[in-house]
Amino acid sequence: MKKAALIETLKNMPEEFSADELMERIVLLQKIDLGLLQIKEGNVLSQEAAEKKLDKWLK
Repeated sequence: MKKAALIETLKNMPEEFSADELMERIVLLQKIDLGLLQIKEGNVLSQEAAEKKLDKWLK
């Protein structure tokens, strides 16, 4: 995560917020960064593979 993204997140937060709300946003930013990195590295599933995996989870 880059400092600039965290600073921008803080700027967009309401004037008052809880530590939990801030932590949720930080975790979300981390997960987005991880997902983008996985895409960049080609670590993705095809739609068919994702549907099969989802089908197993939903049964």
